[in-house]
Amino acid sequence: MNEKEIICEIKKKLDEIEQKENIRIIHCVESGSRAWGFASPDSDFDVRFIYVRPVSDYLRLEKTRDVIEWELNDVYDINGWDIRKTLELLHKSNPTLFEWNSSPLVYKTTPEWEKVRTVINDCFMSKAGMFHYLSTAKSNNREFLQSKEVKLKKYFYVLRPILACKWILDRDTPPPMLFSELMDAELEAEMRPAVEKLLEAKMNTPEIGKGKRIDVLNEYIDAQLEELKHKADIMDGEKPIDWQRLDEVFFSLLGI
Repeated sequence: MNEKEIICEIKKKLDEIEQKENIRIIHCVESGSRAWGFASPDSDFDVRFIYVRPVSDYLRLEKTRDVIEWELNDVYDINGWDIRKTLELLHKSNPTLFEWNSSPLVYKTTPEWEKVRTVINDCFMSKAGMFHYLSTAKSNNREFLQSKEVKLKKYFYVLRPILACKWILDRDTPPPMLFSELMDAELEAEMRPAVEKLLEAKMNTPEIGKGKRIDVLNEYIDAQLEELKHKADIMDGEKPIDWQRLDEVFFSLLGI
């Protein structure tokens, strides 16, 4: 199937999920490399959705699972979060939700999601975001980029969160998903040739594979991680949003 046919298939799958799970999907987006803007020709589709159950499910003594893991194969990676879980994580300023909210590839959205969007940006806490992206960059750097031969695509799993940290420091807002937007705003001019060359290979090669470590990128990453960790440590922490505002959104979505 071509990409257009796959997107139609995704929408059919969403209808099937709603019927079989007895839920309402209020928002569904692409969350992986396709939304970041550097998908390989063989990249899968990382489909993420937010759903609402009938009111009675939230009143049962027996707890209902708050995650639906629908499909995982070479083409699709589809799962979703319950709205209660979503709002609880928003209270903690979970960065994943800001990314889903700003994904450039939306498979489905609803007026109900607009109710959630009225409070999303007020939930963002810069220090929490900084530490999330720093942790992501550090773990990927440590696991994938320390050998003489490395998985070249993993550079983007380190560079993107580094640029996201720089965006937060400069703007105090959730960073965009598109790597190109982050790169244009935050990547130093002298680093662009090396990153653009690697980006072209990533987007035009089914499996970019392994290659010799790119010393100029490793040196940049090490310097940035050290500097950003220092800046994150001295940031002032923010208070989370008042639970009452999230409760109001939750009750409104349940119609109570």
